[in-house]
Amino acid sequence: MNDKHTYCVIMAGGIGSRFWPMSRTAYPKQFLDFLGLGRTLIQQTFDRFLPLCPPENILVVTNAQYAPIVKQQLPQLRDDQVLTEPSRRNTAPCVAYANHVLLKRDPKARIVVAPSDHLVMKEQEFQDTIRLALKQAESSDCLVTLGIKPSRPDTGYGYIQFTDGTGTVDPRVKQVASFREKPDHATAVQFIESGDFLWNSGIFIWTLASIRKAFERHLPAMEQQFAAGAPYYGTPQEAAFIADTYTRCESISIDYGVMEKASNVNVVPSDFGWSDLGTWGSLYTHVPKDAQGNAAIGQQVRFYDCADNMVHVQDDRLVVLQGLEDCIVVSTKDALLVCRKHDEQKIKQFVADAAAEWGEKYV
Repeated sequence: MNDKHTYCVIMAGGIGSRFWPMSRTAYPKQFLDFLGLGRTLIQQTFDRFLPLCPPENILVVTNAQYAPIVKQQLPQLRDDQVLTEPSRRNTAPCVAYANHVLLKRDPKARIVVAPSDHLVMKEQEFQDTIRLALKQAESSDCLVTLGIKPSRPDTGYGYIQFTDGTGTVDPRVKQVASFREKPDHATAVQFIESGDFLWNSGIFIWTLASIRKAFERHLPAMEQQFAAGAPYYGTPQEAAFIADTYTRCESISIDYGVMEKASNVNVVPSDFGWSDLGTWGSLYTHVPKDAQGNAAIGQQVRFYDCADNMVHVQDDRLVVLQGLEDCIVVSTKDALLVCRKHDEQKIKQFVADAAAEWGEKYV
């Protein structure tokens, strides 16, 4: 199914501060090659969608400061495929903007919305799952999301509770009972044991007609704000209209603003080797390890009496570690991070402290 009415919207405006010191505000994680594969995360995301739709049907929504990087890394894109946001307003305005650009281009559009910085290890399974979700989205007025079958009681993800699908195009497609916020550990264990909870992947599939109807119902002011730009999309006046609209529109996620309020939401339980790559610890689970559990990405890393470490070296310097256990070590050209894996949520604080003392130099 490489259909002319299928479109992919890649959201690429995030900062990725928990991947400091490799991810920086000026050059965040979606533009980096974390796994040493020769393709950055956004390039891998773009490649992943090519079997699903023509390349000219892929839009990237990003912060204006990152547009030159997007065009450098994805030279296949025309200028009108890169939608630039003048400020950060979370994901609902991003989706609304893309909706109205596509409305002018193809009112029959079927849309996949996905973050630019996720990892997918099983590409074929991913594409098959998207095709099933598109089939469901086109068959009825519904919003579809992908839920990841959980492998552990992770407290870093939101969860989706599901019930058996009734009236869906395939028994693999379920009804969403509720969205749950990131739980504490005890609650996460209960979720896993119940068997009817999935991780929220943040990947959405719908028809343009269905998502616009959902905006009209749940975020009517935002829908009206972007609809007012109909004469300007695809013209030289678009940038000025968007700059003005973003100063006035609400900052809210598509999850809070639409998905958690809507009653017509389906979910496809999925298993395609997914990670949102939110932290160094999440990367650790996807990197090959030695017999002692050490994971290293870098040309010259040597371990002595070490276990269960995540090491990332950006250049070809020699890094020798001795007696280190369960730590994150990240070496870049101007910074070195060493911290315990279980304290990785403190990295945001480290970045804030560095900014307070040295300004923007290291962030």
